[in-house]
Formats: sequence, C-alpha cells, structure tokens
Amino acid sequence: MSQDFSQSDYLKGLTNSYGERLKVLVVDDEHDNLELLYRTFRRHYQVYQASSGQAALDCLATHGEMAVIIADQRMPKMTGTEFLSRTVNEYPDTIRIVLTGYTDVEDLVDAINTGQVFRYLTKPWNAEELQETIAQATTVYQHVKQRTRALTQSLQKESLINTTLTAIHQSLDYTSTLQTVAAALGKAFEADYAVLQATEDTANSPMPRVTYGQASPSLPEDCETAPVPFFPEPVLQRFSQQDQTAHRLSISFSYRQTPLATILLYQFGETTAWNQDTLDLLSSIASQVGLAISQAKLHQRIQRQTDKMRSELEVARQIQSNLLHQSWPQRAGTIIQALCQPAQQVGGDFYEVFVHPQGDTWLAVGDVAGKGVPAALFMASAISILRRELAANQPPSPEVVMANLNRALMEDLVNNNCFITAALVRYTPATRTIVYANAGHIYPVLWSHRAVMDAAAAGQLPQVSPTYLDQRSVPLGIHADWRSSPGTLVMRVGDAVLLSSDGITEAATAPGTQRLLNQDGLWQLILQQIDGLHLPSLLEQVNQDSATREDDQTLLSLEVTA
Repeated sequence: MSQDFSQSDYLKGLTNSYGERLKVLVVDDEHDNLELLYRTFRRHYQVYQASSGQAALDCLATHGEMAVIIADQRMPKMTGTEFLSRTVNEYPDTIRIVLTGYTDVEDLVDAINTGQVFRYLTKPWNAEELQETIAQATTVYQHVKQRTRALTQSLQKESLINTTLTAIHQSLDYTSTLQTVAAALGKAFEADYAVLQATEDTANSPMPRVTYGQASPSLPEDCETAPVPFFPEPVLQRFSQQDQTAHRLSISFSYRQTPLATILLYQFGETTAWNQDTLDLLSSIASQVGLAISQAKLHQRIQRQTDKMRSELEVARQIQSNLLHQSWPQRAGTIIQALCQPAQQVGGDFYEVFVHPQGDTWLAVGDVAGKGVPAALFMASAISILRRELAANQPPSPEVVMANLNRALMEDLVNNNCFITAALVRYTPATRTIVYANAGHIYPVLWSHRAVMDAAAAGQLPQVSPTYLDQRSVPLGIHADWRSSPGTLVMRVGDAVLLSSDGITEAATAPGTQRLLNQDGLWQLILQQIDGLHLPSLLEQVNQDSATREDDQTLLSLEVTA
C-alpha cells in the first residue's frame, strides 16, 4: 500500500470553504458582452459563459451549482427571467442578477418579488457598480451556503444518530451491537466496505472484528488481520493497491478515555464524495456511538456475571438440597413427609428428620431471617450443628438441644444482625409421646387425621379440633442464654403433627391482596385432605391464589399409623 498524498492535500480545494474560487455564470446573446463580463471577473472567480438560456442550462448540468448567475433579459427564445426561473428549484442557493437595456419593469418586479432575482442592472452597466453588486452577491451566497451546510449537517447528524443508535439499541448482545455499528455507519456514509475492530480491556480477551459490504482487491492485503491503530480524530486517506485506488475513512470510538473500537470505511474508485463535512459529521457522532458500544459491553459483562452467578447458585441449590434429607429410615407405625420450596434458588428454610438408633424420631423445622445466599449459609450451619447434637448416644431433651444450638450460633447471628426461628419435636414410638421446644417459630399443629377421613367417608363434616403446640420462647440469636420449658403430648393412632414455616401461613389468599392464610386458613386446607394427608397437594392448595412465592415454604409431618 502506498500513500499518494496527505489528508490536507487531498481535501484542499474540494469545496468553496476550502479555497476553490466561487463559480460565476454569465449569460448573454451578444458575444462582446460575454467577453467583457468574462474579463471583468476572471481574476477572482471561475467564470463560465453561455450565449442563450438553453446553453446556460446545459452549462449548469455539466458544471453544477454556481454562486452567481448574471443573465441578460432580452435574449431570443428564452428571456433572462424565464431562464432564471428554471434554475430556482434545482439551485435554490444561487444568487441571480438580471442585466437589461430596457424598462421591463413588470417582468423584473415579478421576478424580484418571487425571489428569482437578487438585483437587476441596466445596460450599459457601471463597472464599479457591477463589481460591487457581484461582491455583495457572493457574500450573500457564502452566508446562505454556510447556513444551509450547518442545517444540513445538523439534520444529517440527527438522522444518522437516530438511525444508528436505534439500530444499536435493538441489538441483542455485544457482538450484535458491533455488527450493527459497522452496518449502520457503512450505509450512512455509503461505504463499499467496512471493518470494525473492537479493543478489549485485557490482553487475554479476544478482539471481535466484524465487516460490512463486499471486499475488493484494492483493499490492503492485511486488512482483515492487521492490528488497527487508534484514531482519536477522523482520518481520510487515499491509497493504491494492485493498480486500483480506494479511499479510507477511519475513526476510533471511546468512552471516558477508554478505547472501545475502530472502524475503517472504504470507497473504491478514483473519486469519493467524502470531504471535510463528512469528517465533521463522523466526528460529531463518535461519542454517542462510543457510549452505545460501552453500554453493550457493560451489558455483556453483566450478563456473563449473571450467568456465572446463576451457575454458582445452581451449585448452591444442589448443595442445599443434599443437606436436606431426601430419604430417611421408615419405621413401622409412622409416616413422615417433608417438603421445602425456597423462594429463590437457595433459601433460609430448613427441615431435619433424624431417626435415632435408639428409636426416637426427631423432627425440626427452622427459618433463618432473610432469603437467598446469606440465609442459606446460616441454614447450612444450623443443620450441621443440629445433626451433631441429635447424633449423640443420649441426645438431650429438645429445649437443651435448642439452647446448645443458640450457644453455637449466637456470635455469628449477632454479628450479622440475624436470627433463627425453629421448632423441634422428639417422638418416642414406644409411648407415642412427643416432647417439643419452640424458638419463636410457627406453632406446630396436632390433630386426628383419621377422624377427618372417616367423617368424609360418611359424608359428614369433620368434628375435629386442632391442638397447637404453643409452648414457645424467643428466636435463636436474641439472648445468649436461651431458655424454655418443654411441652409434652401423647399421640394416638391416626393422629398427625405438622410443622411449617411462616412462608406457609403468610401466603396470600387472593392475588393482589394483603389477606394472609394464617394458621386458621392452613387448618381449613388440612380439613380438605380427605383422601389422606399429602403434603404436595397441601402445598399446591396453599399457593393456588398466589402468583409467586414471596418466602421460603416448608412443611414436615408425622402420622401415627399403629
């Protein structure tokens, strides 16, 4: 690739704003007048000549917009004002002047009033007056072009920003955003080909590179692989490759001085429509594009972190699930069921079923204040300590186990401004006796479920009342010296005891209401278990009016069958 000339050399003279002399068209059917006008203005302007209105139209079609048109009024086939009126729509910024040797007052006044003519001068003209008039006309033209250019740039900028950013914001991910930027800018600047190279923060990260359009042999051979330099300002270059010429427009995007990406736009051929206005427009939108890329990159980073967190939470959920007994030794004469549904992937509710080798069965339900990972960590600690206490050769009574649990967790609970509610029940099969302790937890409930089923089988309403195990003390983690008196009850065959968490009793009874199920509502649902106590169906009934679970929910039951 060879560099033929610099950016400044390349841009010099492309527009009137950069040194090109303004163009003036003189139209007169008299050759002497044309020559005189040409000699008058040729030193300061690019002067074009036409001997008729049609010839002048042909000249405009060939050479483009003129700054000033001076036309004779009296010409055969087409008058000066008629000719000028035909240039208004296509060249609205051109300044028009009429030369006349006659008093065509009505035609001239009409032309002036409709904006087709800036001034008119009579023949023979005064040279100084004519030069002064042309100087005024070119000044007006330049002001008009400046305003038009500024308005056009503003509209182009707004349109380009809206189109580009709308497309970018509709992208689904970081790579898609980069592709959208390349395509949007490629289309907006009429590029034949575009390459956008992202810049990553770390050396080990891949640097995405996306393209738009069709490549060409005139591209540099290493265009697709070579590192792309950083261009803080837009740069326009021309280069030759394999006897073909191409133009490249480059700019880098950054956010808060952090480089994000660089785009290379290519146009193939000897000429290009890109100029300083193009550079200004591209520069004006660079910050918005950089912000959009930064947001997409941030979204990607957050998405990756979210996916990683979800993966880690899934591992935590599996660990928590394994901590909760999924099976336990079945002893004749009892049926034990348990369910725990965290509100999030992990939660603070827990239950424990421990069948001691000496015959007692221990049931525990606890609820760590809060939800999510912090609660799950305390839940794991509570289960571990509880199992250690229950696995002793001669486990102490429930209130002593609860006091030992409070003592072991007290410091961590206080330091983290947390507490645990728990209910612990010991069932002795030989005497069908339960001994229980409660640390600020929902009251366990005991009832004769066989009586419920018998009444339903006879088509009668069950005449069954619940017994709440209402011996209760403060939650764990409140006082260093936890104390409570144990409660004792004797169960009969057909009786059941149910332990639950507050996620059950505080479930909503109707969508969008503040009415809670409470223990009375739970009891009414228990009475509907006429085919036998089945915790999954009971939990389904609890949540039938709730769109989402607001809290962890735990149920644990023991039925005496013999």
